[in-house]
Amino acid sequence: MTVGTTFELIPAIDLRGGRAVRLYQGDYARETVYADDPVAVARAFAAAGAPRLHVVDLDGAREGAPRHLGLLGAIAAAVPVPVQFGGGIRSRQVAEAALAAGADRVVVGTAAIEAPTLAQELAAALGPRLILGVDARDGYVATYGWQRTSTVAATVLVAEARRWGVTRICYTDIARDGTLTAPNFAALEAVIAAAGVPVIASGGVAAIEHLRALRALGAEGAIVGKALYDGALSLPEALAALTKDSEAC
Repeated sequence: MTVGTTFELIPAIDLRGGRAVRLYQGDYARETVYADDPVAVARAFAAAGAPRLHVVDLDGAREGAPRHLGLLGAIAAAVPVPVQFGGGIRSRQVAEAALAAGADRVVVGTAAIEAPTLAQELAAALGPRLILGVDARDGYVATYGWQRTSTVAATVLVAEARRWGVTRICYTDIARDGTLTAPNFAALEAVIAAAGVPVIASGGVAAIEHLRALRALGAEGAIVGKALYDGALSLPEALAALTKDSEAC
């Protein structure tokens, strides 16, 4: 294997109405509730070996301000692994509140389109604790909890973000999210090439082979949700397989 061996499989916990849910292609009308206790879900993922957790406040993403900072704090306090958090973070004050609540990193998406100067300010202030969330529909960046689609291409945004000082990208292909079909490898490859900084992939992962292919493309890690909840992918087995691959490199 000629690529780097560091690759994180990051379980996702999406919050809506205080519960752990998954949406299909970002559609709020196509929601599946997986648990009434997201803290228990977080503990289970951590116990299974997850290196970190990806928590998204879906209500906050759509409404413009986080609604689950208390739940974020409960999750962060309950697990021994770092938690990255996004959803409605559109000011420095809110970003700092999420970090104070227990997040290790914050994910900012809409602000990069609506207020680029804020994204630059956050990059300067937070450094590696900031992740730029780039969620794309047909190659163009979506905002407001994926309810709107901009005219900005994902590759253009990530290239600009590097000039702002952003040090990490989380890229989601909305059409693949929650589908268990496969990631959009071609789109991800283009984003990685344009970004020039570490990129975490999200959307469509359903098998260990998908994780291996993402790592081979140069992704830093993968956020996985539905495949873990539905049992298509076993977290311990996937982590063991990735570790074995790394040891063989």
